[in-house]
Amino acid sequence: MEEHSVQNAVHRFIIADDHPLFRGAMRQTIEKKFASVKIIEAGSLDEVTAALDREEDVDLILLDLSMPGMRGFSGLMYLRAQYVGVPIVVVSGTEDPTTIRSAIEFGASGYIPKSLGIEVIQDGVSVVLEGGVWIPPDIDLNTVDEATKMAQRLASLTPQQVRVLMMLSQGLLNKQIAYELSVSEATVKAHVSAILQKLGVESRTQAVIAAAKIEAGQWQSIAG
Repeated sequence: MEEHSVQNAVHRFIIADDHPLFRGAMRQTIEKKFASVKIIEAGSLDEVTAALDREEDVDLILLDLSMPGMRGFSGLMYLRAQYVGVPIVVVSGTEDPTTIRSAIEFGASGYIPKSLGIEVIQDGVSVVLEGGVWIPPDIDLNTVDEATKMAQRLASLTPQQVRVLMMLSQGLLNKQIAYELSVSEATVKAHVSAILQKLGVESRTQAVIAAAKIEAGQWQSIAG
């Protein structure tokens, strides 16, 4: 029996990585596993969102955390919140357990280190397509630390709140954010209040520190 183990359904994947050679290798890996597949390649977060807006019924995104526009976990947060029905598997060169746990908390359905072999990557993708979660077997998702707690809080933000938080981190004022999002200043103030409440912080400054940490993938006490 051939390697094409997943029957005749047409699967649609987005391979998102800013290195064309890696996208090509991942394309070959996926095409060897699935008998009928459509693959869209993207080299930045903007290209991913454009593909998702253009394509119907995308089954899976294979996402690199370090490509242009991603800014640490902020891109993953936005994609997961904006395109709720599309599972995301992070494919990354980083194998740090805290990063892996945080990616899952932010809504990824899997995390596959780039160092793993072709068959392991294929198995991981299959598990996620079947509705499961795949991470390296030596990672314990039950570990609860400061990173996990803050990831849970950040994951509760709505897509619009994520955008507001990222704009706060860029130093924009409420008036400027309102203009960028085409909403009223009062709406922005309401979003900011909700962000502070969800993150368990007391000021915009502490919220900006939280945003900086998710972009850098660094975790320490934010309210301290």
